[in-house]
Amino acid sequence: MILFCLFCVYYSDPWNNTTTFSFNFQTNSLTFHDKSWTSASHMDLKTANTRSRSQFVVCVSVQEVIKPKVAVQPLTLEDVKEPPLHLYKNKEPYTGTIVSVERLVGPNSPGETCHVVIDHDGNVPFWEGQSYGVIPPGENPKKPGSPHNVRLYSIASTRYGDYFDGKTATLCVRRAVYYDPETGKEDPMKKGVCSNFLCDSKPGDKVQITGPSGKIMLLPEDDLSATHIMIATGTGVAPFRGYLRRMFMESVPTFKFGGLAWLFLGVANRDSLLYDDEFSQYLHDYPDNFRYDCALSREQKNKSGGKMYVQDKIEEYSDEIFKLLDGGAHIYFCGLKGMMPGIQDTLKKVAEQRGEKWDEKLSRLKKNKQWHVEVY
Repeated sequence: MILFCLFCVYYSDPWNNTTTFSFNFQTNSLTFHDKSWTSASHMDLKTANTRSRSQFVVCVSVQEVIKPKVAVQPLTLEDVKEPPLHLYKNKEPYTGTIVSVERLVGPNSPGETCHVVIDHDGNVPFWEGQSYGVIPPGENPKKPGSPHNVRLYSIASTRYGDYFDGKTATLCVRRAVYYDPETGKEDPMKKGVCSNFLCDSKPGDKVQITGPSGKIMLLPEDDLSATHIMIATGTGVAPFRGYLRRMFMESVPTFKFGGLAWLFLGVANRDSLLYDDEFSQYLHDYPDNFRYDCALSREQKNKSGGKMYVQDKIEEYSDEIFKLLDGGAHIYFCGLKGMMPGIQDTLKKVAEQRGEKWDEKLSRLKKNKQWHVEVY
């Protein structure tokens, strides 16, 4: 609650035949978002032909606004006890429709990442953490007469989709391009078939989808006060966006999250941050339940003066992370498979510094189903 007090004193000056209105706006340690003020503002207004003198105080309170959660439908999606799996196979995919394709990154981002919304009309339901397969149009050059191979993409929305009606799914797609090793320039003859098809799609275009698939990255919901540590590089943030929308954006009567969600996101620079507005809003609205740390490899330095990667952020908070894991926290990793060796080395080093054997700790985390990895 923020309290503004307006003090107004007005008095007449018989010599100049004028009246001065003196306003003082005062606050007591006023805080609004990330700014603070403690000083008062003052202004004087003069009017003629007034002879009275008085004083009054007006107090106005302003409640800091927190975005209300969004109602979702149909709530029957909560009734299913097991995650839907492989409803549509590679040989008989479902034909969805592109709703929208939006560029997610800024002009200084190396590469392009797009937010692709697909309408499945409620026929390909899924749970948070699952993946869709996409079969791009055209013929497989390695198998003439056959369609392209399916490509898997982690779903970046909740089961209710971006429109909260259970009829869409969202993919977070980085356009795959290739560079000539000799010239260092982009080779237009080589490009990711499926990613470029999706990023170039227009509303109304048809897309062949399979699935859903995957159980490793499902969000455990047996304990709504649990801690979830999420570590992503680039488009690996997709499943975590779904988790966080379910936790902090959607109003689901049977899902009232009261635990801690901690996201580590590694990208090249600030222009490469994905869904930063959403995550920053959660941080503002739920500071006791959400933490958000970014590793910007081309803008930040680690403690050794090198580039900042997610493993450096993990090491920075290692004591706290290990304590949370010992207390039963879930930890998730999603992104390029090249992220894991550095992360594993960091975790092993930290464990040894703590007098623990990492192999034994990792085995225990896997046995307790606290360890979740999906890399590609």
